[in-house]
Amino acid sequence: MSSRRVGIIMHGITGRMGYNQHLVRSILAIREQGGVTLSNGDRAMPDPILVGRNLEKVSSLAARHGIQRVAKDVESALANPEDTIFFDAGSTQMRVPLLKRAIEAGKHVYCEKPLSETLEESLSLARLADARGVKSGVVQDKLYLPGLRKLRMLKDAGFFGRMLAVRGEFGYWVFEGDLQPTQRPSWNYRKADGGGIILDMLPHWRYVLDNLFGAVKAVSCIGATHIHERVDESGASYKADADDAAYATFQLEGGVIAHINSSWAVRVRRDDLVTFQVDGTHGSAVAGLTRCYTQHRVNTPRPVWNPDLPQTMVFADQWEEVPDTQTYENGFKLQWEDFIRHVVENKPWRFDLLEGAKGVQLAELGMKSWAERRWMDVPQLSLKG
Repeated sequence: MSSRRVGIIMHGITGRMGYNQHLVRSILAIREQGGVTLSNGDRAMPDPILVGRNLEKVSSLAARHGIQRVAKDVESALANPEDTIFFDAGSTQMRVPLLKRAIEAGKHVYCEKPLSETLEESLSLARLADARGVKSGVVQDKLYLPGLRKLRMLKDAGFFGRMLAVRGEFGYWVFEGDLQPTQRPSWNYRKADGGGIILDMLPHWRYVLDNLFGAVKAVSCIGATHIHERVDESGASYKADADDAAYATFQLEGGVIAHINSSWAVRVRRDDLVTFQVDGTHGSAVAGLTRCYTQHRVNTPRPVWNPDLPQTMVFADQWEEVPDTQTYENGFKLQWEDFIRHVVENKPWRFDLLEGAKGVQLAELGMKSWAERRWMDVPQLSLKG
């Protein structure tokens, strides 16, 4: 068994997602376990070099975690032919020029979503990567969540029978910043800075729906800006003009209807911050981030509607939990491992830049649906013109 070094340029790791999920829980965790196991038993060992706009902050992060390499700027990092992967978890508005430079430098690219602010930009990146012959990937982490993996198992086992509908609830209350500090960066709530929950979350729902329940064929969406004024990181009030909630209905291949509410202005009274209920002719399931509960047709109760008497049924008690029959690792880490195998030994891979473009396409159509107050068909995308 031998070890193969994989040089990875990591940009945007000073942010919450880039630092926690991608640096600490993915790349550093992979290094601690001895690398990524390849099909021949060899190990692919990530060797990160950190880069960002604030060199002092990046250097401090590197020192904290014993990372030996820091780049003074993106140009110098891209110049090293020994570093073959470029990763970006920075802001959406910076992503397109960064990925373009990396692709033109011959790097394989992997990035957070959304891929860009517009479908045209996303397709241009996907086509450039294809023309240059580099591998690409976009984070689609929710498919690796234990709860959704259990849904996949139920579907593959035929548990649902004919699938009828999917209902999703996502979000929580993001504090305005006056009485309590906000939990999310202020740019998320300003249109000019690329904010908005439609662009943030519909790319997630695209890959979840496409891969678990049926390809998205049409969308009807209405957005809202429920909180019009917030307080930023410096304590200054600002106008929040980006959408902070989205209510979307999707028509899926095979006749399945999906509806997903996404909101930063909702208080949680459900099992998790995101839940999906899937109803079928033979059974139903409700999944969150980690847990999944089922109710089969033979165990379905017969409630009686009587508005004159208090409800005596405890409906939550009528569902059976799907047990954990395996250990579920961090989803971001698992996808990193898959991408590294794809780069190093050409293992099959689905989540390329074209898949990322599909998410931006759905967000763009969702915003158009909201503006025009009508259903929008979702055309098939292609790398060809």
